[in-house]
Amino acid sequence: MIGRWFERRRSLAGMRAFVTGGSSGVGRAIAAELARRGVRVFATARRRERLAELAATPLPHGAPPILIGDGDITSAFDRTSLLNTAVERLGGIEIVVAAAGSGAVGPFVESTPDTLRRIMEIDFFAPAELARESLPLLRRRGGALVFVGSILGCHPLPLHAEYCAAKAAIRALAGSLRVELAAEDVDVVLASIGPTESEFWDNLLAGERPSWSRGRAMSAASTAVAVADAIACRRPEVCPGWSALGFTLAARYAPWLIDLAVSRRIRPGSDPGSVRPPS
Repeated sequence: MIGRWFERRRSLAGMRAFVTGGSSGVGRAIAAELARRGVRVFATARRRERLAELAATPLPHGAPPILIGDGDITSAFDRTSLLNTAVERLGGIEIVVAAAGSGAVGPFVESTPDTLRRIMEIDFFAPAELARESLPLLRRRGGALVFVGSILGCHPLPLHAEYCAAKAAIRALAGSLRVELAAEDVDVVLASIGPTESEFWDNLLAGERPSWSRGRAMSAASTAVAVADAIACRRPEVCPGWSALGFTLAARYAPWLIDLAVSRRIRPGSDPGSVRPPS
């Protein structure tokens, strides 16, 4: 068994990666962690100045520099252009990490169709189409497709309907692709992350962070280490940290406990994101 495990484990050094969401949070941390392990990284995001900061990140001696390209991953034109640029500059791609994302908070009945569409565009359609475009590249060499999902894709929470729906869709997509690509030596890794240090709450498309959700967050760097280890060990899913792991286990075996705990913490009128009874 140990021999088979070592046979499956891959060395990341020398591989080439395309990482979205590289300007902040988990995407930035994953790009830096992969580079530290010898991966040649092309990172992308909309904010070029933040990408420039990533490119200037101190790396161990001999680690390849992080290449960058700015663009909107939800744009079909930008997405294709960025992938082509990455292939041209790296000579190929073996790892694709879809880490860009956004969220919204508030009662669904008070939200708008535009918010739903924007969340689905950023958190589902963009990574799904990135997968469609990059899979021919990964199939040539046997690579890894990584979706940065959420524990809320395992079980939804109130006030996050759009985000939960998008992350549940990502989980379903990852599971389907994993079976489709099993015979082609392409790994599909789902990172189901929990509360993580990032700019997520600062860039909500609607609403603001509910007071009852302010728990201890795992560092983006620790999350990135767990994701990089999952790529190397060819794991189908990783839940970085005990909080995320505990939530996913509860979601599988006792989802009613999550609903009970959350319902007791939400009180009508307690904060801007609280649930209000119908009038």
